[in-house]
Amino acid sequence: MKLIVFGATGTVGRLFVARGLQQGHEVTAFARNPHALDIDHPRLAFVAGDALDPDAVSSAIAGHDAVVVTLGAGMSRNSKVRSQGTRNIIAGMQAHGARRLICQSTLGAHESWGNLNFFWKRIMFGLFLRPVFLDHQVQETLVRESGLDWTLVRPSAFTDGPATGSFRHGFGATEPGLKLKISRADVAEFLVSQLKDATYLHRAVGVSN
Repeated sequence: MKLIVFGATGTVGRLFVARGLQQGHEVTAFARNPHALDIDHPRLAFVAGDALDPDAVSSAIAGHDAVVVTLGAGMSRNSKVRSQGTRNIIAGMQAHGARRLICQSTLGAHESWGNLNFFWKRIMFGLFLRPVFLDHQVQETLVRESGLDWTLVRPSAFTDGPATGSFRHGFGATEPGLKLKISRADVAEFLVSQLKDATYLHRAVGVSN
C-alpha cells in the first residue's frame, strides 16, 4: 500500500514510518523537516511542508492509497495544528479520491471521557492541556463528518519502551481497571495494523493498558 504520514517526525509518527516500511508499505513522510527521521529506505519518500498549508497538503496526498495522521504541536498548548491540519488533509483526500484515513487522537475525546480518572479529567485536560484536548475534539468531529473511510485511534498517556501487544483496545467508556498508559511503540503498531483491518472502520477505538 502507498501511504502518506502527516506528523512523520513526531514520537509516534517516526515509529509508524519504521514499522510501515517493515510491513512492506511504500511510505511518504510529510513534515516540516522530514529528513529529521534519519531513515534511509528505498520505499521511503520525503515531502517537506506545513500541514497548515492546504496546497502543500493536497499536492502531497495525490497518488496515495491511505493517509495516516499523527500530528502534534510539541510543547505548544495553544496550537490548532491537529484540527486545522486535519481539515486540510481531509480536503486533499476528497480532491484526489483517497479514501482510507487513520487519525491518532486521544483517549477522553467525546464518548471516551468516562475512561479518564480524576487526574486526567480535572488536572490535565481540565486545566493544563485543555486547549490541546479541545483541539482533539474538533479534529475528531472533522474526521467523523468527512465521508471518508476513517478510523480514530485514541491512545492513553504515552510511555517509552518496546511494543508489547498486550494492551486493551475497543473497550467501552466504563471499562474498569485501565492504567491509562501505553507505549508509543504499541500505538504505532496498532496504527499500522489498521491499514489492513476493517474492524474499526468508521469507529473510534481506545487503546490503553
